[in-house]
Amino acid sequence: MHESLTGFQMPSTEQVDRAADAMRMLAEPTRVKIMWALLQGESSVNCLAELVGSTSTAVSQHLAKLRLAGLVSSRRDGTFVYYHAADTHVRQLLEQALFHADHARGEHPDEDDPRHQHDIG
Repeated sequence: MHESLTGFQMPSTEQVDRAADAMRMLAEPTRVKIMWALLQGESSVNCLAELVGSTSTAVSQHLAKLRLAGLVSSRRDGTFVYYHAADTHVRQLLEQALFHADHARGEHPDEDDPRHQHDIG
């Protein structure tokens, strides 16, 4: 049946596995907040903890998992470690998830809000 659809192509098993791993890492509210903050610019653990309303210990644990998943990178500056999003591709995923969440609740989001743009470039 699908063979008759022009251009139909399933993603590879490797692509599906990587995508599922990334979504699994983001399937936790604190991690979504951490990633959103890191997409705005690099930050320290303490600053992230304050931003997301969590403890530094909990944020460190989340960052370790996000680093292993390749979603977060870090750089050391003396005794301080600063974290940043490994790339901006996850921004589209988070923007769409937040947009979907608003629509699933029946809200009509402010179209000027960058999280709610249909055409993400």
